[in-house]
Amino acid sequence: MMKASLKAKYETDKAAATGAATIVFNAGDFKLRASMTDATVVNGPSLNSLALAVEKPGSFIFDYNVPKKDFRFQFMNSIRVLEKPLNLNYIHFRGDNRTILDGTLVFDSANKVSANHVLGSRGCKLKYNYVHGGLTTFEPSYDTTKNSWDFAVSRKVYGDDVCRATYQTTSKNLRFEWSRSSKLNGSFKVAASLCLADELKMPKLTAESSWDLDI
Repeated sequence: MMKASLKAKYETDKAAATGAATIVFNAGDFKLRASMTDATVVNGPSLNSLALAVEKPGSFIFDYNVPKKDFRFQFMNSIRVLEKPLNLNYIHFRGDNRTILDGTLVFDSANKVSANHVLGSRGCKLKYNYVHGGLTTFEPSYDTTKNSWDFAVSRKVYGDDVCRATYQTTSKNLRFEWSRSSKLNGSFKVAASLCLADELKMPKLTAESSWDLDI
């Protein structure tokens, strides 16, 4: 079985439409993936931004960036702490020699806490995720390095639709999103972001649409 994913995107600040494509092959317990980002699709056939990947779901992902000749390794595991699942991720970027440790502790279906730390740095990012009534999600997060808070809230409406608002305290950036995910009609997302620190700057508008195909 082979699956393909196509995505189109338009941004008002760039006044341009771009596209991307991903093809996934199932090979037993493994998935083989080839992806091309905006520059590859829009500017015609080339190896620019071509990435190849091998994935074993729940175990590891190996990415290779063809033009940069760069590797990324990601290993995943899950253990139990006080009878609660703790999902762990180890991610290493060979090019800039950067390693990220990420963990999420799931208390129940409505509450989970995650932490993200870059090895060699002195801080980490902490996030709490709370789902209220199965429809509304609150996500406050704290960056110990910047000593700053970010806030996000999202709500499911009309079945497949999700409305989301985020606010970054350091950049004073406010963002609103409306998205829909449908297996039959594809997915789309419309977003507007505004920097409250710059009253003269116009809001940035973004529209994305994607389709999943079985080949």
